[in-house]
Parts: sequence; C-alpha cells; structure tokens
Amino acid sequence: MYLSIISCLFSYVCILLAVAFFILLERKGLSYIQIRKGPNKVGLAGLPQPIADAAKLLTKEIAKPTMANYSPYFIAPIFSFILALLLWQLYPSSYSLGYFKWGILFFLCVSALNVYGTLLAGWSSNSKYALLGSLRAIAQTISYEVSMALILLFPLFIVGSFSFIEIKESQNLVWLAFLMLPVSFIWYTTCVAETNRAPFDFAEGESELVSGFNIEYGAAGFALIFLAEYANILVMSLFSALLFFGAENLIFISNDIIFMVKVMFFAFAFIWVRGSYPRFRYDLLMSLTWKGFLPASLALLMTVLVLSYLSFF
Repeated sequence: MYLSIISCLFSYVCILLAVAFFILLERKGLSYIQIRKGPNKVGLAGLPQPIADAAKLLTKEIAKPTMANYSPYFIAPIFSFILALLLWQLYPSSYSLGYFKWGILFFLCVSALNVYGTLLAGWSSNSKYALLGSLRAIAQTISYEVSMALILLFPLFIVGSFSFIEIKESQNLVWLAFLMLPVSFIWYTTCVAETNRAPFDFAEGESELVSGFNIEYGAAGFALIFLAEYANILVMSLFSALLFFGAENLIFISNDIIFMVKVMFFAFAFIWVRGSYPRFRYDLLMSLTWKGFLPASLALLMTVLVLSYLSFF
C-alpha cells in the first residue's frame, strides 16, 4: 500500500518535471520558428529557466481581487490541476495506481469535468474579460467533446474493449491509424481544440480578451493553471500515440523508447502548429466541429458498424 502511494507520488513528480521542461521546449521551439533565440540567459543555454520561473511564481504574493468570489477563485486552479494529474493514471505503468478496465469511460468523464475548472476561474474572477474567455472555452470544449467521444468509439468497436492497454496490445502488427487515417487526423485536431491551443486558443485570445479566463490570476494560481494546460497537452499526445499509433510497437520491435519518441513527436506537433497557423475565427472553429468533424465521424462510424455487421455473415 505504502509502496504504491510512494510510486504514485514519484510519478507525479516526474510528470511535473516533464511539464516544466516541455514549456522550455515550447519557448525554444517557437523562438527558432520565429528566427530568434528564446530563453538562453539562465544557466547553461537557458536549461534551468523552468526552475527559475517556478521559483518566481510560487514565491510571489497571491493577489486577491476585491470583487472576486474567493472560494471558487482559489479552488478553480487546484481543481484543474488535479484533473490533469488524474488522466495520467490511465496508462498503467509501474508507477500508476492500477489497471483501468473502463479506461475510455474514465477518460471521457475526467476530460468533461475540465470545463468546470475554466468556468469557475472565469466566473469567480468577477471580470468581464475572464467571463467571456471562460464562456468561449466552455462552448468550444463541449462542442469538440462530441466528436472526440465518437472518434473514441472507433478503436473501441475494432478492438472490443474499453481498456487503453488492450487497445495498445491489439496494434502489435498494424497501427489503427492505417486502418482509419482520416479519423486519426480528426482526433489530433480535436485534441488541439480540446486543450485550447493555437490556432484554437479562444479562451486566451490576447488580442481580444487581454489574457482570457485567467486574467485575474497570478503567482501560484497562474502556475497551477499553466501546469494543468501543459499536462493535458502531454497526456493527449500520449493517448494519440497509444490509440492510433501502436504505443511502443514499431513493426516487430517493442520498446518504451519508441513510445517516448512518438509522444514527443505529437507534443512537438502542438508547438509546430502554434508557430505555423494564425488564430481561427470563432464561427469557423464551431463550424469545423458541427458541420465538418461531427458528420464525418458519424458517417465513418456507420461504415465501420455496417462492415462489422456484415462480417458476421
């Protein structure tokens, strides 16, 4: 019992370190995409920069806006951060709490609750900009969760299991991405929208909403919101590699390093997309999911169901 708790805490420390250095990777990656150097003054080539940022944010005084609703204002960042860490328990490594037989259902439940952290942060700040940013984020997240749930049904029907591990083990020879290539592209675009990342970062539209739903946050509250966002990016990259690209499987080779490389590729793709594309218009974003991804997902899902039905005869 104590060993599992210690291993779980150790895994969370590793996740936080991964998130910290992923933020550094993003800053360096974006800087080279924009033909500049990025952070390079702290230590050797700027490598201790995340530690310096964390020390600065966590030692600053926590501001208390006069008109804010204090209880939800302070609960929102903690709630978002806990939900982000919960999703990491879905991949049973030697440091996770256990085997999730109903992993996909757990994933959908926790990712749906992410909306409430943003809602609490925006509403409790008692600022018009924060409220507008949170409302945008809620509408966007709920819309894209519909197509995400439909896309998750594809590996579920093909493999016949709700477990991420069984889905991973079914791809020893052929990745599911090769069986349903358009669906894997829709999944990844949905992941970018779900995590409120550019070009779908309307919750934090700097040119329109100052900083969006987190405008009234600073110090530790801002740090927790930031950590939750980047932890979600890494976990969505992990699920992208696991669901459609065979996790650690590569033809006849199976190795954890292969899985790590795949996760890093998808995580860097988030940065690459941010550096390549301008922000969408909000109406185009909503049209993309309701008029594009939803009909396409439904049509492809019906095709899979019909083929699976005909295979019984």
